[in-house]
Amino acid sequence: MIKTLTRRGLLQTSAVAAALALGLTACGGGGNAAPQQTVNSDAVEAALQKGGKLTVWAWDQSLKKVAEGFEAKYPNVDVNLVNAGTGNDQYTALQNAISAGSGVPDVAQIEYYALPQFALSKSLADLGQFGAASLDGTFTAGPWSSVQAQGGVYGLPMDSGPMALFYNKQLFDKHGIAVPTTWDEFLEAGRALKKADPKAYIANDTGDAGFTTSMIWQAGGKPYEVDGTNVGVNFSDEGSTKFAETWQKLIDEDLLAPISSWSDEWYKGLGNGTIATLSTGAWMPGNLVSGVADGAGKWRVAPLPQWEKGANSSAENGGSSLAIPAASSQAALAYGFLKYSNVEEGVQARIDGGAFPATSKDLASEKFQNTEFKYFGGQKANQIFAESAKNVPAGWSYLPFQVYANSIFNDTAGQAYVSGTKLKDGLAAWQKASAKYGTEQGFSVKE
Repeated sequence: MIKTLTRRGLLQTSAVAAALALGLTACGGGGNAAPQQTVNSDAVEAALQKGGKLTVWAWDQSLKKVAEGFEAKYPNVDVNLVNAGTGNDQYTALQNAISAGSGVPDVAQIEYYALPQFALSKSLADLGQFGAASLDGTFTAGPWSSVQAQGGVYGLPMDSGPMALFYNKQLFDKHGIAVPTTWDEFLEAGRALKKADPKAYIANDTGDAGFTTSMIWQAGGKPYEVDGTNVGVNFSDEGSTKFAETWQKLIDEDLLAPISSWSDEWYKGLGNGTIATLSTGAWMPGNLVSGVADGAGKWRVAPLPQWEKGANSSAENGGSSLAIPAASSQAALAYGFLKYSNVEEGVQARIDGGAFPATSKDLASEKFQNTEFKYFGGQKANQIFAESAKNVPAGWSYLPFQVYANSIFNDTAGQAYVSGTKLKDGLAAWQKASAKYGTEQGFSVKE
């Protein structure tokens, strides 16, 4: 029987608590971790047939249907699905449980940007012991790369967030504005919209670490370099500079709505035409359907604007894995749940629930590609999303303390949105503060 405990809603992220910031260090241990052993597929199947109780920490609501299907297939398994918080709230609770040596779940949802931090501290089981490396090719390149660290596989991709441009077609048509194909055209569209309607903005942005790094990723930037405990942080690279220069113009010309994403004002702005576009991950449609009902039929999807005309590059924004904490005593059973959820029948259950998959075969399927989105006027938006997933540049890395780095974004780079600080200088401050923290935690950091 599935038990769902909800502590807070999806999609809102808070600042990182001190326990998380201080608990995951370069030299820190992973609590009372179970010894790593090689377990073959027969042992996993035996664990599934024997059954037992699995505690799964996750905030993604589509996992409820997955858990129901899993229990039906393996009736001896009892899944306890717990919402221990969204994003950083769960990470804090997870680290506290690991440090205490009790209350650690068997499975945890962990976003890609946060996974290296838990992996390096040896808080997660290396799934190579279950033969996870054989799944190479099962997932799209971005998510698969994101679950690997230090030569191991520390999670199975749950979903992905290849980026696209969501735009209010009705608003664009009303003012005769063409859908931008480059970021320079995006800037011009913002100017044209402001001239036509001073109350409307091309987008909203009050400063967001995840969005910023995704945009730099798309621009070909590689501000982070990670080799074990040797880390590089440098926001003066070409990709970072491209983003900073263009976004600075949008900030200076007051073309971005000073409205925080996921706020009530944000939902209202998306519905009434105050906010004209969203540049975000392919997981967004379900949130528009549920949160911006007034936008039905008005909105469409287009490829993400490019930094160079004629280019064909995207980036990931968001997305999560399912991982097994090293302290779990049910690792084989937990891996069975991971495979069911992220490789087998559970994938379709999540797609039916509005999730965007990370599995290559599902992205390429005729059924998925030809799905018509009533909200987008019958548009086959998955074709745009799937193409975006193919065009994510390889070689991106997150810091092994990215959770902390993101938590200090607003105090550094984010100042460009609320003061006279230039974004370029804000990124330099973010670099300095991140490097300082990394050094304090025992990493060898190069700026």
